[in-house]
Amino acid sequence: MPGVRTDLTRLRAVLTVFFALDGFVFAGWVVRIPAIKEQTGASASALGLALLGVSAGAVVTMTLTGRLCRRFGSHPVTVVCGVLLSLGVALPPLTHSALALGAVLLVFGSAYGGINVAFNSAAVDLVRTLRRPIMPSFHAAFSLGGMVGAGLGALVAGALSPTEHLLGLTAIGLLVTFFAGRVLLRIPPPAPPEPAPPSTSAPTGQGTTARPLVITFGLIALCTAYGEGALADWSALHLEHDLNASAGVAAVGYSCFALAMTIGRLTGTRLLERLGRTRTLVAGGATAALGMLLGALAPALWLALAGFVITGLGLANLFPVAVERAGTLAGPEGVAIASTLGYGGMLLGPPAIGFMADWFSLPAALTSVAVLAATAAAIGFMTRRAAER
Repeated sequence: MPGVRTDLTRLRAVLTVFFALDGFVFAGWVVRIPAIKEQTGASASALGLALLGVSAGAVVTMTLTGRLCRRFGSHPVTVVCGVLLSLGVALPPLTHSALALGAVLLVFGSAYGGINVAFNSAAVDLVRTLRRPIMPSFHAAFSLGGMVGAGLGALVAGALSPTEHLLGLTAIGLLVTFFAGRVLLRIPPPAPPEPAPPSTSAPTGQGTTARPLVITFGLIALCTAYGEGALADWSALHLEHDLNASAGVAAVGYSCFALAMTIGRLTGTRLLERLGRTRTLVAGGATAALGMLLGALAPALWLALAGFVITGLGLANLFPVAVERAGTLAGPEGVAIASTLGYGGMLLGPPAIGFMADWFSLPAALTSVAVLAATAAAIGFMTRRAAER
């Protein structure tokens, strides 16, 4: 028994490392979007379509990755996707057109979606084994990695070219994957909670009757991911072009958002224990809506940064709660549905905001994040009975 407990502790630690690496690499790409936009000469709408490649690659890969996890196990798939993600982040600065950028982002997005399915599957297995609501802590690691990646990007934006910066991320990613992957591959997957036969068969029955609820929680994930993707892809451009911030200061905007997400998720388990899922969903959605209105429409840089912080605190636990509820209702199938819908929000966000920015303005386009955050709060209230089961 002590050996099993040690393995579970090591598994939690190494999965936390992979979540953090994912956020670190992704944020490193995000903060160089303005420079890549200038390099390719893309308009806002063309850039939005190119950015669609990340989410499109992620969504298309998710079902395949789920099958690979079932066949080979989530641990090996996590390691392989970690290598592909680290290699893929070096590709965008090698492009000189929106079309080429979209093509390489499709590759990068495939690796990004793959590793998210793989380590979330491993995390769900661990949560079920421990029977503790620790999922927010893994997503906190992702946010922490994003904060560090964005902060590093802000520091090197004026000194390193995008090619040098992202090649550096490739080296870091491969190094971390090598050492963390060796540990992960040595740890056997956790055993399912006892009794094994009921826990194995229950999700199938639940998946049929609970599918509408699973889809509903998936919509909360969609609204949340839309907001996260919007701030990742457009926050730096908003601060730089609309509020005249320098490239380094503009990169800090996403870092502030990621820091707030980290703090919110680090306290997520305690918040859920005190407020319950429904209050967490409703309060989070409402807070994010107000914060994004401030971040998008504020006339001063510091007010916009404050809005990003409030938005991050509000959105922090919506995605983890939605995925956890979907998994509780329908097992792994529920997690897959909610995750696919969630990343569908990222699929929708970049082109939608790009076109709205061309039709109206980027600040006006970013208010759509507030609308969807408020929608998530409303859905959370309407599903209050299912949320507290």
